[in-house]
Amino acid sequence: MEFSSKLLEKAVNEMSQLPGIGKRTALRLVLHLLKQPAEQTQYLSQALMTMREEIKFCKSCHNISDVVVCEICNNTSRNHKIICIVEDIRDVMAIENTNQFKGVYHVLGGKISPIDGVGPSQLNIVTLIDKVKFGGVEEIIFALSSTMEGDTTNFYIYKQIKDFSLKTSTIARGIAVGDELEYADEVTLGRSILQRVPFENSLKNN
Repeated sequence: MEFSSKLLEKAVNEMSQLPGIGKRTALRLVLHLLKQPAEQTQYLSQALMTMREEIKFCKSCHNISDVVVCEICNNTSRNHKIICIVEDIRDVMAIENTNQFKGVYHVLGGKISPIDGVGPSQLNIVTLIDKVKFGGVEEIIFALSSTMEGDTTNFYIYKQIKDFSLKTSTIARGIAVGDELEYADEVTLGRSILQRVPFENSLKNN
């Protein structure tokens, strides 16, 4: 792709680093910004810089938050005895959109994937185990995608907590094997949460 401006080329190259954004889409976005008032680009860049500098991770569940403890964990009407384990914030948003889950979350920040060099120590697993050890947790819901990495992560965590007195369950397989939660429709995902099954059942099916 030939550019008449080095400044334009640099902007397109930076924009194309974003997931799912190729060079042509990046060019279209950059040219769109050029047509807008300068203030709009300033607002966008300021919003991104402010987010990058001030964003926090909830010290309880590791969800992205504006404050030290996120709104969900601070909500006294939520059932803090039920913890839903998810991969990242997109899964929290997907489940919250169903309005079917009234417990709290624990965001792992990824899945165990040896091929990608991601082991248990790179994930927020220790803090989850500490919550279980501290007591008061009645149920752990495994809500990772049903991929090999998701199943491996579920099983690893299950082995760490299986000797504690609590219920372990997994979302019902209304979500197709290999699908990511963020792409599931709200009705299917909501039913999968409500119709969750004992985690031990999923082990028998493997």
